[in-house]
Amino acid sequence: MPQDEYRWPCEQCGAQLRFAPGQTRLVCDHCGHVQDIPAEAPRTRARALQELDLARGLRDDLGSGEMVEVRTTSCPNCGAKVEISGATHATECPFCDTPVVLDTGSERHIKPQALVPFVLTEPEARRAMVAWMGSLWFAPGTLLEYARKGRALNGVYVPFWTFDADTSSRYTGERGEYYYETRTVQVRVNGRMETRQEQVRHTRWYSTSGHVARDFDDVLIMASRSLPERLGDELTPWDLGALVPYNPEFLAGFQAEGYTVSLADGDDEARDRMSNVILQDVRRDIGGDEQRVHNVDTDWSDQTFKHILLPIWMAAYKYNGKSYRFLVNGQTGEVQGERPWSVWKIAFAVIFVAILALGAVYLSDPEALNLPRPEWMD
Repeated sequence: MPQDEYRWPCEQCGAQLRFAPGQTRLVCDHCGHVQDIPAEAPRTRARALQELDLARGLRDDLGSGEMVEVRTTSCPNCGAKVEISGATHATECPFCDTPVVLDTGSERHIKPQALVPFVLTEPEARRAMVAWMGSLWFAPGTLLEYARKGRALNGVYVPFWTFDADTSSRYTGERGEYYYETRTVQVRVNGRMETRQEQVRHTRWYSTSGHVARDFDDVLIMASRSLPERLGDELTPWDLGALVPYNPEFLAGFQAEGYTVSLADGDDEARDRMSNVILQDVRRDIGGDEQRVHNVDTDWSDQTFKHILLPIWMAAYKYNGKSYRFLVNGQTGEVQGERPWSVWKIAFAVIFVAILALGAVYLSDPEALNLPRPEWMD
């Protein structure tokens, strides 16, 4: 069934159900009916969370059960791929609050294999965001007021890739070891030359080679270009042990973004991250006081991947014609955002500090400001 045809009607009144964060059930906001989401059998769950072969994915050689047809629309402002379910043809982008209209076409995507369900409710996420905003210095006063009284946050499942690999690396380089020599020098002290001895550090280098190995598991890469990479990365850590097999019922009442970072681009980024870790392993293996790494030749094997969805509460705030985004990790409550600065608050702070500085100078030396000395200071 195409993803845009999913429905979750209430058994009692026919209204649309929504997933209840922190629970495994759907609830009806109209009549209060509760409907449990069936639990996956252990064998089915293990099969659903099985990794996919990376080479097949890069060749676009995945089976029909691993692909899905989705209808998405691209936000004209931030470029997000917004998936809209049901008969909805227009909505607002959850990433930047821009109105968008559903495209008529569909795309063939790698199907999500797993997701982390929302744990935080919208009020809980809002409280976390308000507390974070309250700690910001020089933020506009309207920002906190917006957070307290603004419209509800958007719950969005954001796409991520995870990559696994076994690596075996051979390297060549040099190990540097410090040694010291004592030398006599002439230094000027109080206008007179004195003879002193000092220790001079040198480095002795030795050629070296060796082998390191490391297995990587679930290297996480955000598959969205609509969010600044820094914000997505700083929402960590995620507890991927809470992943459950993909079930569209967990998306009831929420939005999902289609991935805009291809599997190949995600793999390149994951390899860069893994290579940096391997380089640190090589440096530790070389040892010594300094290291020079000339070459690292890595064999990659058992490379697999998953396409997963992670829960994020989002808010978009417009200030002086610019949109600022705030994200709340829907699993842990970690908050990150793009903050605006209040020019007036900064100006008042500068003036206040200047007044304090002048006051300190006046109290210590009034004549320096060409002001009469107060009688109480005599």
